[in-house]
Amino acid sequence: MDAETVRVCTYNVRRDTDEDGRYAWDGRREAVASTIRFHRPDIVGLQEPLADQYDDLRAALGTYEWVGRSRFGGEREGEFCPVGFRRERFERVAGDTFWLSETPDEPASIGWDATYPRIATWVRLRDRETGNHLTYCNTHLDHEGPRARREAARLILARLPDLREGGPAVVAGDCNATPEDDPYRILAGEGDHESPLTDARTASPYPEHGPATTRTDYESLRMGRRIDHVFVRGCDVAHYGVAADVAGEGWYPSDHLPVVVDLSV
Repeated sequence: MDAETVRVCTYNVRRDTDEDGRYAWDGRREAVASTIRFHRPDIVGLQEPLADQYDDLRAALGTYEWVGRSRFGGEREGEFCPVGFRRERFERVAGDTFWLSETPDEPASIGWDATYPRIATWVRLRDRETGNHLTYCNTHLDHEGPRARREAARLILARLPDLREGGPAVVAGDCNATPEDDPYRILAGEGDHESPLTDARTASPYPEHGPATTRTDYESLRMGRRIDHVFVRGCDVAHYGVAADVAGEGWYPSDHLPVVVDLSV
């Protein structure tokens, strides 16, 4: 990559749960960290890590500075949606977490028909060399509430002008929505919806790299489930890809695949 390219990544690393058996966190933590290290994103948004997982990844990825609170508002309880950025390249100008609910500034608030509190973590960065600013907003929409997903997408769009302050922006994460679903269409500005964002996949000058899905069952791909997305505003997309890295004897490090995008900002 040249010095002006910014590589961003969104990656649902799957929360640690005994239900996953041999694919619980203890058996795959290094594979997840290795995947991120290999692709070398300048900015990465993660979904689902619990506090211990977040600790592990911060320790393994020492070149990154991190931003984000748990969805329950505390330091150790529940899932995070953190954003990491390379501290030698960027400095943090501003950043925070808000809740995807009717009361977005109330920690642990649950919106609409969501099952759990849902959050968006954002950070506005300044490139130390160019002085350019870039805002990255990372989110994970609810897995069960269709209204919650729609309203969360609208809330993110409503807040985006204040977050980016006129500069370029990335909105990325696990939307629990395919391109045929309303939350995606709201964010991408498709159909009757208006949005300042564009799907990086459609904005890429090249065909997408990697599989046409972002979901796995650890041992195989779950096709037709492209639910992890990167949307951009004020950025030129150089490359877009879904990274289908495997570990060990051919298993995937998470039940999601990372989406990796190179941008000119």
